[in-house]
This record gives sequence, C-alpha cells and structure tokens, in this order.
Amino acid sequence: MLSRHANELYWIARHIERAENTARLLDVTYRTSLLPYEVGDPGLAWVHPWSVPLITLGLATGYYERYPEITPEHALRFMILDPANPSSILACLQAARESARTVRGAITSEMYEDLNATWLEMRAFDYERIQSRGVSDFLDWVKMRSHLFRGVTFGTMLRDEAYHFIRLGTHMERADNTARILDTKYHILLPSVADVGGAVDYYQWASLLQSVSAFESYRKIYSDVIAPRRIAELLILRADMPRSLRSCMRFIHDTLALLCTPQSDALVRQAGEMHARLEYAQTDEIMAFGLHEYLMAFLEHISHLGDEVSRTFFAPAH
Repeated sequence: MLSRHANELYWIARHIERAENTARLLDVTYRTSLLPYEVGDPGLAWVHPWSVPLITLGLATGYYERYPEITPEHALRFMILDPANPSSILACLQAARESARTVRGAITSEMYEDLNATWLEMRAFDYERIQSRGVSDFLDWVKMRSHLFRGVTFGTMLRDEAYHFIRLGTHMERADNTARILDTKYHILLPSVADVGGAVDYYQWASLLQSVSAFESYRKIYSDVIAPRRIAELLILRADMPRSLRSCMRFIHDTLALLCTPQSDALVRQAGEMHARLEYAQTDEIMAFGLHEYLMAFLEHISHLGDEVSRTFFAPAH
C-alpha cells in the first residue's frame, strides 16, 4: 500500500474517533452544567463545568486566544463549529471526509457515502440550529454517526492493510482519550478534602464513566458505590472493557504485528512492551506509583508510539 494512502486511512479513523470523543465530553459537560449544585471555592479549576473538556483535550490555550472567559455558548461554538480549531467536531468530520475522497479506491462505497453524508449534514448545522434541535440530541447524532461508520467499516471492508490502518488509528486515538479523561478528573479536577465523597465528587466520577460509556459496565462489575480506585482499574486494566488502556493496547499491538515487516519489528516490540506493562500491572501498584504520574507516562509513551508509526509507515507524516 502507498504510504500516502495508509496515512489518510489512519487519520480518517482518528478524526472520526476524535469527533465522537469530543461529543462525549461535551454531552457529559452539558448535562453536568445543568445540575443544581455550586462550588464554594472560586480558585479551583473545576469551578466551571465547561473548563473540563477544554482542559481534557488540551484546548484551553487556544480557547483563551479567542474568548476572554468561559461561557457555555463560546465553549460549544469553539469545540463544535470552529473551523480554526483542528479538534472541533466540524474540523474533524471535514478532515475525515477529505481523506476519504483521497483514498476512495481503498475503502468501500458504503464507507465513503456514510462519511460524505455525515459531512453534508454537519455542514448544515449552525449554533442556532443546534440549540433548537437540542445540544444533547445533536451530540448523540455525532456519536451515532461515528458508530455507524465503524459498523459499516466492519461489515463491508476487506480485512486487508487498509482495514488494519483504520483499526490502528481508532485505537491509538481512543487510548489517548481515555488516559486524558481519567487524568483530568483525578488530578486537575481533584476536589478539596471537604468535597471528597460529596455530591460534586460523585457527579464528576459518574460523568467520567458516562463519557466513555462505562457507567453500566461499572455497575455490572462492581455493584457498589463509585470509587476512584475501581474506576482506575476499569479504565486501565480491564481487558474486557472496550475503552480501557489495556484493551486498546492489545488491539494496537495485534494490528502492528499484522502490518510490520521484519525490518520494522521494533515497532511491534515497543507496542508489545506497553501492552505487557498493562497486562501484568496491578491497581495497587499504579495507585502507589501515583495515578497522575502513571497516566502522564502512558500519554508520553503513546505519543512516541504514534511518532514511530508515522516514521515507519507514512510519508509525509500527518
């Protein structure tokens, strides 16, 4: 496969996954912002619910370059409709569609039609239409279009190199997002001692689980109150949790094993080492090491792995 085609396929998947992840964060933030509670200490970063998606996705600096303060309308406009924000839903869906146009011969007609229809419908949205439709309803639409694309891909695409690059992009983006969400709640949004176990703390942990579609899974596995340690175990070490770091790294390692040649097997070893650390890690060890430090190390490693993927397969790098 041409490296240019592999690059576009990889980034189709990453952009679709990123659009879905942004929609998940915004939906949970929107619902949380409607809850009837107030936080007394204005000096804490998590006072404003709309700071959460900006901090999680590393967009706070870009936001403040555009707007002087955080408001729900400005946050929604910036993260949904701003073409200058490369992580906005609009920008991600446009990038995915343009990449699909470039590699139409490498994907099925159903995949292209799905992406094209998604982009055309997205292009018709403005802030007023989103408000009239309902913010949560619109964000559900984004999530369902992402689910539909993955379903069409799984149901129609030949299991060749093109499919594997799409699979690789999806799980690289998902692993990065899961680590960011967990670290934002545990480290940046950590409440004061007086609020630990209180209403704000509970709603933030519940929102975190909902943002990765893990709330029902948590209840099914643990049948208990929401506890940070168990959430960390669920989203880091559970092999049967689709968005856990361990599950994502297993998919990434297995996919790279299919794509790499003997000349590039160092990339497989790098992914295998990351997966092995998750395979044999224990929750107590992670918590003793420091969850924030553990997640920061993982994000650094997944970033380096992404750089190696680009150097190995893609020219030029995206």
